[in-house]
Amino acid sequence: MQLSKRLWTVASMVRETGCLADIGTDHGYIPIFLVQQEKIKSAIAMDVKEGPLARARDNIRLYGLEDKIETRRSDGLEKLKEGEADSIVMAGMGGLLTIRILKAGQSILKGIKEFILQPQSEISEVRRFLQEQEYQIIEENMVEEEGKYYPMMRVVHGKMEPWTQIEYLYGKYLLERKDPCLLAFLEQEERIYQTVEEHLKENKTLKAVQRQREIDNKICLIREAKKAIQS
Repeated sequence: MQLSKRLWTVASMVRETGCLADIGTDHGYIPIFLVQQEKIKSAIAMDVKEGPLARARDNIRLYGLEDKIETRRSDGLEKLKEGEADSIVMAGMGGLLTIRILKAGQSILKGIKEFILQPQSEISEVRRFLQEQEYQIIEENMVEEEGKYYPMMRVVHGKMEPWTQIEYLYGKYLLERKDPCLLAFLEQEERIYQTVEEHLKENKTLKAVQRQREIDNKICLIREAKKAIQS
């Protein structure tokens, strides 16, 4: 099984070797890859829609892994039983949906040893939620694929000290290790916001002025993050 750069990096963050629950599995690629590599013993591939589960089942049969990977239709963690999984992967969904699923499944999550999360949006909100709910981010990664940037994190149970605004936005560990992918992302974001700012300068309405202040603040945060990486 050949994975995309994004999915390969997500899969590489799994450390537990027991059973993996892949929430929002789509094609089932991550559990198939990890079972093939003998990094996990078994998996439960879960999705809220039947279409993705059908694709996952086809792929699981293709690789002859029906005895290792079970498919299950589930809204988030709803159909996962306590003690069934050691690891959870949630990759490719929005940040607010990630938070909703984690909130709804708190009783199940008590027995999970690690969470690999790759939210597509609202990353800072996810990081804040984890800190407030006494989860601990212990590892972060970021990759670029086809012009898009994907931050991801490995999370375990445990208290985490509050981060700074910049760390919530861009990732404490990515900043600390001066991650080149994060720097490239920040430079792209800065260019985008500068272009928006130039257009706003031509508009003198109150709404445009307010928006320009928001953009100015965003550019300042980006430059502060860049300075931390480049220092």
